[in-house]
Amino acid sequence: MTAVQLSARDIMRAAYENRYTWDGNFPGYTTDVEFKHGEQTYVGTARVNPDLSAEVFDIEDEAALKMIKGQLWEVAIHRVRREFEDTHGKNTFGLGETDDRGAVEILVEGKSTGDKYKVLNDEVVLVHRHIHGVVVTINTFSTHDTGAGYLSHTYDSVYHDPKTGEQKKGRSEFTDEYDQVDGYFVLTRRAIASADEGDMEFRFSNIQLLTPEAA
Repeated sequence: MTAVQLSARDIMRAAYENRYTWDGNFPGYTTDVEFKHGEQTYVGTARVNPDLSAEVFDIEDEAALKMIKGQLWEVAIHRVRREFEDTHGKNTFGLGETDDRGAVEILVEGKSTGDKYKVLNDEVVLVHRHIHGVVVTINTFSTHDTGAGYLSHTYDSVYHDPKTGEQKKGRSEFTDEYDQVDGYFVLTRRAIASADEGDMEFRFSNIQLLTPEAA
């Protein structure tokens, strides 16, 4: 039998729907925080609210506080569950090349013209998107299988100028680790090796989901 040829939209939808996300009942959580940046270590607490906003406490250094808060927000915003058509309804998709691994290139037109992805085994392994006046390219090298969708484990990111193609920032390499807390997977460690900002490590421990009263 001849295999059914999936359309670019079908491939993109399958990968999109295979991402791990939190459901609409996600209550938020509190966590202890340890942030290491070079020779400096900062210790405090944080709270991710049901609306996915983040608060950081007991850290006086404004730059460190901002970085911790930014990481928590970035992780949470990627856990939001949205329907494929809500995100990509104004886009059309075309098939590009297939690389040596078997990853299929997905070319985007419409609202997000110029963006592209690569999909391998129902996982997005490359993201190339125009965001806030820059182009970010993210390659994913390994993932976590949660049993309810995948989470990126190791990946990198590079930013370029969308008009000139000039690299805007140095390459950053990421390693993310997750634990399951009362049915939800939550980030417990993120290590970043940044060409611009040096090595950073964020550790989150004593994670406790908020109760409805606390939320």
